[in-house]
Amino acid sequence: MGICHGKPIKPPQNLSDNPIILNDNEPTWNSQTRKPTNFPFYSPSPLPSAFKNSPANSSATSTPLRLFKRPFPPPSPAKHIRALLARRHGSVKPNEASIPEGSECDGELDKNFGYSKNFTSHYELGEEVGRGHFGYTCSATAKKGSLKGQDVAVKVIPKSKMTTAIAIEDVRREVKILRALTGHKNLVQFYDVYEDDDNVHIVMELCKGGELLDRILSRGGKYSEEDAKAVMVQILSVVAYCHLQGVVHRDLKPENFLFTSKDEHSPLKAIDFGLSDYVKPDERLNDIVGSAYYVAPEVLHRSYGTEADMWSIGVIAYILLCGSRPFWARTESGIFRAVLKADPSFDEAPWPSLSSHAVDFVKGLVNKDYRKRLTAAQALNHPWLANYHDVKVPLDMITYKLVKAYICSSSLRKAALGALAKTLTIPQLAYFRGQFALLGPNKSGFILLQNFKMAAAKNSTDAMKDSRVQDYINMLSCLQYRKLDFEEFCASAISVHHLEGMESWEQHARRAYEFFEKDGNRPIMIEELASELGLSTSVPIHVVLQDWIRHSDGKLSFHGFVRLLHGITSRATQKA
Repeated sequence: MGICHGKPIKPPQNLSDNPIILNDNEPTWNSQTRKPTNFPFYSPSPLPSAFKNSPANSSATSTPLRLFKRPFPPPSPAKHIRALLARRHGSVKPNEASIPEGSECDGELDKNFGYSKNFTSHYELGEEVGRGHFGYTCSATAKKGSLKGQDVAVKVIPKSKMTTAIAIEDVRREVKILRALTGHKNLVQFYDVYEDDDNVHIVMELCKGGELLDRILSRGGKYSEEDAKAVMVQILSVVAYCHLQGVVHRDLKPENFLFTSKDEHSPLKAIDFGLSDYVKPDERLNDIVGSAYYVAPEVLHRSYGTEADMWSIGVIAYILLCGSRPFWARTESGIFRAVLKADPSFDEAPWPSLSSHAVDFVKGLVNKDYRKRLTAAQALNHPWLANYHDVKVPLDMITYKLVKAYICSSSLRKAALGALAKTLTIPQLAYFRGQFALLGPNKSGFILLQNFKMAAAKNSTDAMKDSRVQDYINMLSCLQYRKLDFEEFCASAISVHHLEGMESWEQHARRAYEFFEKDGNRPIMIEELASELGLSTSVPIHVVLQDWIRHSDGKLSFHGFVRLLHGITSRATQKA
């Protein structure tokens, strides 16, 4: 639910009109001409099929009686998602099974939002310019006030579509997020909101340049690296801003980015925050929303955070650079299975002709392990974008999470992380120097935990309060710890998982172990190691930790060193 310049999509029969449900047998539509267009991304993906031997390819009638030659395929996530979304938007049929999704009101729903009710006295509606899944968008002209004579966009959301308490809360949350975040140069500007008995009217900036999707199509489905950089920097900038505030967009795709004008170098604006939500660094969301081709694997597993947006950005980057989707199938179930199981192809043209930095950038975003995925701030600091003239790397909230974990770690793990930090390359150190500077070190080059609170306060909006990210930051600043210099900051803010996702991980780990051998490794008893890790010295723990220590000299082995870098919990040890 945000400004919708998207193409009108006919909802599939008996399904919710949520973006995650797509019908690949229908044409897409051009937002200007309202005519079907041939969408090049519907051509077969360069990705080799991972399901050639799937039983779905064989006829059910060829299976004799109850004797099955092949096992059943895994359950389709599509059916589960349809039921969940139908429940969310109140389109469940009588006697139809559904998945519980939050609380619902059995009585009459209160659709009073408390917004101003004099829309028609302030604006004159024009023609419809777009239709989305939750409403439609019209151009309008302001009749009075500070915007008098100015063209604006008005998102009209019919109250008749708000058939569940969740749908009502979605509208309320979208308005709160737009109002709080407005002001960023790459985010559509929010002006006001009104309501009457039938509709909610969200008044926003009118973007006349069309969708990013249309630009991609006009280029034949492919951008040069330099042009793709210009797009990526703007997308990452606004997403980094949202993530810092504790807002995850959850529906990032080319249709949800608009150009302000037809000019070739027009700024790009993020739109449609109707599926957005708040999330703290230590929390996970579990409701499945988004658009099928861009949905992250962990969303389908119903446990995700801001990293899901980074996956979607990776898919957009893949499309920009090669002109086809990384995951493709003729059905929703096929798309979801490909997202969960298949890997994008980087072997076919044009990937071999692109720079190694470009390939590494996209791989860093479409990593199925969300812990190894780049954050928006890290992506802006990637070598592929590092020399771009308009890059400004913002504060990264993952730094707060990592520093908190570091402070709570044992002295042995701190020593191991310190050794790993010594292996960072100059480009990698640039990211840490930028983050350290944003935290405002004193003249002596040290930062206190209070600096984290002050740095966040400089970037805070009402969205950060609503997401309760400030509560998390306050908890960090209350921890007892001495000041950090840049060297220890690198050790505390380093992400082992991110490094592990790089091709150079083995080199980092081996070199770090060499440093650890010289400076921090010493003979250690299993009991002492268990105590360092906060584990009981029971027999199972004893057996597991025995592999961590070399029998020859009683020092930590390379295997134990790597495990120590990742950290260990009692639960993880019990599973081992």
